Amino acid sequence: MKKQIVLLMTDTTRKDMVGCYGNPKMVTPNLDMLAEEGIVFENAYSCQPVCGPARSAIFTGTFPHTNGMVTNGVPLGENVKTIGQRLSDHGVKCGYIGKWHLDGGDYFGLGKCPEGWDPDYWYDMKCYLDELSEDERVRSRQSAESYKPDFSEEFTYAHRCTNRAIDFLEKYQNDDFFLTVSYDEPHGPSLCPAPFNTMYDGFRFDASEKFTDSLENKPLMQRLWAGDNLTASEEEINRASDSLSLFLGCNSFADYEMGRVLDVIREKMPNAMVIYTSDHGDMLGEHRLFSKNATIYNGVTNIPLIIKGGERGKTVTAPASHIDIAPTVLEYFDIKIPKLLEGKSMLPQIYDTTVQINSEVYTEFTRYEIDHDGFGGLQIMRGVISEDYKLAINLLDKDEFYNLKKDPNEMVNEIDNPEYLETIRIYHAKLIAHMNKTRDLYRGYQWSLRPWNKGYVPSWDNEGYTRQRENEEYEPRQLDYDTGLPMKEAVRSKYLYGVGDKDDTEKRRERDG
Repeated sequence: MKKQIVLLMTDTTRKDMVGCYGNPKMVTPNLDMLAEEGIVFENAYSCQPVCGPARSAIFTGTFPHTNGMVTNGVPLGENVKTIGQRLSDHGVKCGYIGKWHLDGGDYFGLGKCPEGWDPDYWYDMKCYLDELSEDERVRSRQSAESYKPDFSEEFTYAHRCTNRAIDFLEKYQNDDFFLTVSYDEPHGPSLCPAPFNTMYDGFRFDASEKFTDSLENKPLMQRLWAGDNLTASEEEINRASDSLSLFLGCNSFADYEMGRVLDVIREKMPNAMVIYTSDHGDMLGEHRLFSKNATIYNGVTNIPLIIKGGERGKTVTAPASHIDIAPTVLEYFDIKIPKLLEGKSMLPQIYDTTVQINSEVYTEFTRYEIDHDGFGGLQIMRGVISEDYKLAINLLDKDEFYNLKKDPNEMVNEIDNPEYLETIRIYHAKLIAHMNKTRDLYRGYQWSLRPWNKGYVPSWDNEGYTRQRENEEYEPRQLDYDTGLPMKEAVRSKYLYGVGDKDDTEKRRERDG
């Protein structure tokens, strides 16, 4: 049997913008059908709720702080390999059609196919613009175009991506392949034709306490982000985004376009695995916030994830993460998962939903965009999430801790509540261990020197880890600083920092070869 995977992605689709997640007002029949054929993950999370960093984790299997994409507008590190490179080197045909956002170019990309992907099907947003006249380019960025009588679906990026995806599927239907179809929609300008452009006119979210959050005892950044919305009424918050109807309509339009791809898959390769997700969500007025930024709230971090190819009609509530997609794909194609990857394969869980892959998952934030002084500038956050709790360490601001069972709307920050201190410390220890294991570029004693963490004594040694990590395949094993020999264990002796005795160093040198 051929091994085939199609990864479908949209941009800025919240989990509750997909009907199968329990919102009957959302018109997404194709994704809803996919959910019936596969598995719905209720607690799946983005590794960073910003376009580029989120995608970097999906397509490299490493966190943004590892692969270098800690913000939009910077490229992946030169020695960072994407899943396309890893698969194509093993004879798997790889196509990437749609938004990339990993080349360090502007919003549209550079129009150049990266190593590992089929150049005949490469079609980022720069390729789309190159097809348009100067006037059409401008029109392609104007939301108002959606309401003009002559506006058609053929003009949209989504439609052209779908056409290319269908061509790829028909050409390679008898081969092993991995195809990504990455729509920019429903991200603004949210262009979509009738009837999608008006189908949500008058839509309002159901009344919720989340829209009246005072942000008391929350990070200062959130209050600055809210701005005038901090004193607005619930109705004013609900009306604050004039583009809400078009945005939701464009989301349904994206579902329609994905339906065209899914129809071909069902007809020509019914056994193919299909993965659907979004890079991140949008606050859409919850907690008086819009867009996305350094927050752990569900509105931006808790993304839709649907996988067809294993059990059918099941729902998984255990935590899931974008970081696990790359190792899952590699195992599906019987390719050894490199030690460098920072997630786990979900394949056992896909075939048997009683299997739990994660008890908690991790998310982060460093910066929104490198060339913006706005959006809060530098906002360094690291977070750990389980079914029960969320802990966010906001390095330059107030930390957050939420009891998700008691407070699913994330209204009450319990970080200063002594009743939770022991639990907070348990989750904090998990987070510090994760930062050390993944060699987070920004780790240091400051993550533990928190107001609520009484009695912590900072040390120059920090946790004792070196920058070196285990690596393999595409580059030689990193070498130990003191011996020049291949690194075996990346923990330095205290003697090297001027503490301890010489025997420690000699033992370490013997251990390292």
